[in-house]
Amino acid sequence: QGAPTPVTGFMAAATKAAAFGAILRFLYMGVAGALWDWQPIVVAIAVLTMVVGAVVSVVQTDLKRLLAYSSIAHAGFILVGVLAMDRTGVAGVLFYLVAYGFATIAAFGIISLVREVDTGSEATKLSQWAGLGRRHPVVAGVFAFLLLSFAGIPLTSGFVAKFAVFAAAIGHGGATGTTLAIIGVLCSAITVYVYFRIIIVMYFGDRGGLTAAGAGPAAVDGGEVDTVALTPSALTTFAIAIGTLVTIVLGIVPGTLLD
Repeated sequence: QGAPTPVTGFMAAATKAAAFGAILRFLYMGVAGALWDWQPIVVAIAVLTMVVGAVVSVVQTDLKRLLAYSSIAHAGFILVGVLAMDRTGVAGVLFYLVAYGFATIAAFGIISLVREVDTGSEATKLSQWAGLGRRHPVVAGVFAFLLLSFAGIPLTSGFVAKFAVFAAAIGHGGATGTTLAIIGVLCSAITVYVYFRIIIVMYFGDRGGLTAAGAGPAAVDGGEVDTVALTPSALTTFAIAIGTLVTIVLGIVPGTLLD
């Protein structure tokens, strides 16, 4: 939460890709002969990661902390694909890492644009995003689309990624893989609530509605507006645009990357 937003985005996206690259190498090459002996350990880690990440993200009111905890849940979803112990699982994992990485960097790019009017510092409290969809429709629209991808809504890369890892687990992981996929779907449903709560706050949030949603009061339309979305620099625009474009393309035509 206290780190610069680019660093937070890097930790959520790039280091996750590096870590799973190492995990795949370790499991499928380093201990290939004893792969099934490692399965119970990885299963326990996957379940804990999905459940803790999803449940704890529900109570977050800071967007950077919220996305960080949800990224933990996504790591658990990716582990489900690792546990397929099959080539299709590896393909699903790598696809998930690419899709999630681009969407995450774009999302944190959006977060870096929303600032407090008085101080110019980042406005990361959920309550401060109330009414953003009315004041800055493009910024809020892009962020909402990225959240839909995180939630796994069809026609986004997030849906294809989750389908790829869960299908691989069900198809090649036996009863254990099927159980993990079911847990993954349930935890994914929890994160859907989290992401849709942000969208509701951006488009329908008011002082009373935010209090009911557990996000706290904020100045919104009809009163003093305390946040504004800055015009992004050329490099920030490029990063957000590429991340959003990849999220759209991989949701519609994922076959090439999956192959």
